[in-house]
Amino acid sequence: MRHVAIMVETSRAYGRGLLRGIARYNRQRGRWHTYFEPHGLDDPPPTWLKGWNGDGVIARIDNRRMARALLALGRPVVNLRGTVPGLPFPFLGANNETVARLGAEHFLEKGFMHFGFCGFARGYHPGLDRRGECFRRLIEAAGYRCSLYQQPRGPKGQRKPENEQRRLARWIKNLPKPVGIMAANDDRGLDILNACRRIGVKVPYQVAVLGVDNDEYICGLSIPMLSSIDINSEETGYQAAALLDRMMSGRKPPLRLPEIQPRAVVARQSTDILATDDRRVIQALDFIRQHARGPISSRDVARSVGVSRATLGPRFKSVTRRTVNQEIRRVRLDLAKDLLAQTDLPIKEIAVEAGFRAIQYMTRVFHAATGQTPASFRRLRTDRRSVELSPEPPANPRRRSSC
Repeated sequence: MRHVAIMVETSRAYGRGLLRGIARYNRQRGRWHTYFEPHGLDDPPPTWLKGWNGDGVIARIDNRRMARALLALGRPVVNLRGTVPGLPFPFLGANNETVARLGAEHFLEKGFMHFGFCGFARGYHPGLDRRGECFRRLIEAAGYRCSLYQQPRGPKGQRKPENEQRRLARWIKNLPKPVGIMAANDDRGLDILNACRRIGVKVPYQVAVLGVDNDEYICGLSIPMLSSIDINSEETGYQAAALLDRMMSGRKPPLRLPEIQPRAVVARQSTDILATDDRRVIQALDFIRQHARGPISSRDVARSVGVSRATLGPRFKSVTRRTVNQEIRRVRLDLAKDLLAQTDLPIKEIAVEAGFRAIQYMTRVFHAATGQTPASFRRLRTDRRSVELSPEPPANPRRRSSC
């Protein structure tokens, strides 16, 4: 039985997705003894790694010190972090061109004509640099301009978050509105939302924000909740495990490694808008989002913007391609999905919290829109998040039990 060390941080959804994929491969084909301890991305090599007599390693290598320690092992290593250039280990990661295409199409389909991309300091992460360049190229190919924002370079520990927030706020303030901004990842998306709140810019009406990684904790922490691209890190973990198995069998990695395709855009409130200058429609959408949990009707929405239902209805549908009542149901459905995925509330309570009159009505609407019942939707989301990996560092790695 092979002994494999897994050195992947668990503080972000990307790392947890990698672990799910590795665990899935191991259950299906690997049958390895796995050694895993929770750690941070920047942590030094663990003391047990020196002289470790295992068979292979899957790691997220973020510094040269870790790279040297793994190279000294003389064992097969698969790297899942692309920030350190020139490493001799095979690297697997996302197809950043497809990620950028999903982001560009998401904004273009909503009618935006102004665009931005918010990244990190150039050179910090070549994959994220490429993500921004691809997004800008796709936007320009569609006939529009795209503003790129990158952090100033400097030692990580010496960068002051307050200064960065001020710079980011100035950039956002000077962009033409309404604007669609794609962030390099969800952390950066949260930065953008905070900067918008600082200067009183309304999201998504003036600035729509799209992150990458679909970290449900970050996306749910933000106000409003952050739309994001599901980058499919579980598949990356699965393919990394398959590659390591091949290398531990004495075969060389393929000359061209696959780039993992993302799943899709997971739309939430931060991009829940169509770019329009119609003030009445914007006010109506805002009213629906604020009051969808209550017993509102199309009459209430029209009254809130100071026009009749006959006046608002055609204008609303011409912009959103939905009736006012359809929009109310859609917003309530999104609320129900979030509560099903993020809480343990009984489904009967969720129906009330999401603004539906009864659980039977919510179930009918839910099934018509998704093809699933609320219970099956919750069950699938819970199953996808589950993972079985040993949580403790090995005192004597050869004696650890398998995953």
